[in-house]
Amino acid sequence: MMIRTTFQKLALSTFLLAMPLHAAYAQDTTAVAQRFKELLASQNMDVDWKEVNGDASKMVFEGVTFGAPGEKERLSIGKLTFEGVNEENGGYKIDTVTTEPYHFAEDKAAVDISSLVLSGVVLPAPGSSDALGSMAMYDSASLASLDVKLNDKPVFTMSNLSVEMTPPKDGNALEFTSSIEKFTADLSAIDDAQTKAVIDGLGYKTISGYVESAGSWQPSDGRLTLSQNDISIENAGTIGMTFDLGGYTLAFLKSMQDLQKKMADQPEGADNSAQGLAMLGLMQQLTFEGASVRFDDDSLTGKVLEYVAKQQGVKSTDIANQAKAIVPFMTSQLNNPDLSGQISAAVNKFLEDPKNIEVRATPSSSVPFALIAAGAMANPLDLPKTLGVTVQANEEAEQ
Repeated sequence: MMIRTTFQKLALSTFLLAMPLHAAYAQDTTAVAQRFKELLASQNMDVDWKEVNGDASKMVFEGVTFGAPGEKERLSIGKLTFEGVNEENGGYKIDTVTTEPYHFAEDKAAVDISSLVLSGVVLPAPGSSDALGSMAMYDSASLASLDVKLNDKPVFTMSNLSVEMTPPKDGNALEFTSSIEKFTADLSAIDDAQTKAVIDGLGYKTISGYVESAGSWQPSDGRLTLSQNDISIENAGTIGMTFDLGGYTLAFLKSMQDLQKKMADQPEGADNSAQGLAMLGLMQQLTFEGASVRFDDDSLTGKVLEYVAKQQGVKSTDIANQAKAIVPFMTSQLNNPDLSGQISAAVNKFLEDPKNIEVRATPSSSVPFALIAAGAMANPLDLPKTLGVTVQANEEAEQ
């Protein structure tokens, strides 16, 4: 009897001790989930779920859906798992946030996406003084694969997408890099007969390549730079783009999000002209600092010349010479002799020895978007001078 009584007291004591522990875990789980929802809402994304299970070591969100505020259509992604949740400066630092594999099928198309893994996710505390205190951030993201099929035939595959971010600290800019290790596309699935004939003639029924990007963002002054965005296709070439903008501040971003929310809240068919004008007004806060487009050839130019020559029954050198002769007449319409001369010289140099050709816009000082818009309407031929447009061929890429 005494043993049974002692055991009952011990069991009751254990239960009473466990109660506050489980209650604390439940409270933490609810607080983390609520903060996650708040931060995504501030970024114009509505997330919801059916229930949350687990504790700070592993939280599982069941029946997760995403959507734009006010929109009925939602994306269902199933489970979302938080692992290693720790309090940090009044907010939360999460070791990993992982989705489950996603499958979507409609008509003859099917999409399969592997688990997306975000590492070092930070949910800042409410009222944080941090520059990005109203945004959920992460250190890295990885996606192993994405596959698209049409009639059970693979038409696009992608493997090993990765993103790395360095959050802004001590006045430094946020820096990021991203890459796709490999992608493959089956162009034989294109229906248009004319396009299909060109693809077959060039020998690009299937293409594969990789993507590399890098850039930075300074929240304090809004300088947003994409210093690299290269799409490289095997046995064709690499197209690279860069841009440099000013004025993309947190205040600008918040105003843009608020405006997008107002537009989303409008009834279907409502007049959005006022919001459209407001959007144009916001865009005037941005400044243009520079941009470039560059193509590095890897046999594509030669194949195009050969294809066109075959269609016309002449030699590829004849097609190149025709292009050289036509360019000056086309560029004369720019009413800019200096730029016309640059374009002609660059095209001649590239066609004689296809290595690379690049168009750059490097204004001597920041150009407000308002000035660009006004110039485009009043005198578009002056825009190349305003933006400092230059063209060059077979030159080393600027670092």
